Amino acid sequence: MSRYALPATSRAPRTLALILPLLGTVALSTACTTGGDEADPVSSAASPTTASAGTSPADPPSASASASAPTTIPTSAFVELPAELRKLPRRTTPVEEALPKLCGNEFGTGGRQVTASAAMTVTYQKAGAPASYVPQGTIHQTIFTFEGDGATAYMRRLRSAVEACPSYDQGGNPVKVASKALPGVGDEALLVSRTSAATSLNGERTGGTTSTQIAVARVDGAVTVFNDQGWEGSSGNPALLDRTARGGVQAIDAWQR
Repeated sequence: MSRYALPATSRAPRTLALILPLLGTVALSTACTTGGDEADPVSSAASPTTASAGTSPADPPSASASASAPTTIPTSAFVELPAELRKLPRRTTPVEEALPKLCGNEFGTGGRQVTASAAMTVTYQKAGAPASYVPQGTIHQTIFTFEGDGATAYMRRLRSAVEACPSYDQGGNPVKVASKALPGVGDEALLVSRTSAATSLNGERTGGTTSTQIAVARVDGAVTVFNDQGWEGSSGNPALLDRTARGGVQAIDAWQR
């Protein structure tokens, strides 16, 4: 049983709570995402497309990872959504595309202690939505594994970098950034909110605001980043992101055991 199990008193909506029974079988759709069986990793530190995607170009991963630090990340380490919330099959994604960017490369500074990195994307919908409806949003999940104290150092650098970026410009639209601790998620976690004026697809302001969230959690020597984005510039789903982040921590904990 995961040491990060959700409290029994949780009153989350029924559709979101369905995430939990699936955590023990998060690899049900492996055939859709890796093209092989569960033994096939999503990526490894040897992969030229993902091994250094989460690190600074001037700071490549160490060539000699410690024996205890994983160098591959299996599909089972990633969270899966229940079928009724899943608009499209889960898919692998380049790490550099999955990670959010604020003022700079705040989330991609793993440094030399990164031993592996990989990312997957889930596209979600409202429960019961007709097939003709567009998705509600996407959640990009990235996992880094570190040697030594690299995971703790990453979280420390990330908090400082986010605090140093209270706002940034996105296509001429100012985006406000706020962050706070996310209690009860992994060994430590951070929730980052992005708020901006609502715009149409061509960039014209339509009134009101949109907001999206990023959740980052450390689980022992691994860090996972959840980047929630509403569909076509709409707001994300904070309740779903919260449940997905908690489920993702359980999946990583189960893999590490």
